[in-house]
Amino acid sequence: MKIHLNATDMETNMGVFKTALTTAALALAATASFGQEFKTDQGHTEVFFGWSHAGVSRQNGEFTKAEGTLVLDAGNLEASTLRVVIDADSLSSGFGPLDDHLKAADFLDVATYPEITFVSTAINQTSDTTADVTGDLTIHGVTQPVVLATTLTHQGEHPLGGVLDYYKGEWLGFSATAEIDHTAFNVGPFNTGPITIDINTEMKAVE
Repeated sequence: MKIHLNATDMETNMGVFKTALTTAALALAATASFGQEFKTDQGHTEVFFGWSHAGVSRQNGEFTKAEGTLVLDAGNLEASTLRVVIDADSLSSGFGPLDDHLKAADFLDVATYPEITFVSTAINQTSDTTADVTGDLTIHGVTQPVVLATTLTHQGEHPLGGVLDYYKGEWLGFSATAEIDHTAFNVGPFNTGPITIDINTEMKAVE
């Protein structure tokens, strides 16, 4: 069987072919620009905070539920993005009555503001393993800019990947620190001084 194409048919088919090539190229470019996505491993993610108790002692607590998504552009680190969502009700100081007070309306008011979020707005690489990650931190319904001083502690295959299937694939490890003024977020009836934040996390590549 022979198929005959006239000039009009050939022109139409070439147009379709060019459109398909253009669509494929745009899809590949979009994938490249998005970079590699990583998600926090909840079992190995810690979000600690600390404050001065009237200058008498140092107190600390932790948010035990935090989810982060990092889109890493390996070719241009400063084009990467980070988003973190913390369950405010997961606050734990180790002392129940204090937890209840910090979650109440006097402080975080978790019933009204159940989430604390951080969304990066800029990343400034300061060395091969460090970067300042600037972002919008939202607590108690108030958003303020905050800088996380971040250190890369691991990149590549996980050391446990050879013995446990869960750890196979690409992993990242980070630590980060910051200081915030809780009064800027309308949290608390009095000023306890700066709140320190310390974060440690392992992040797994999304397949």
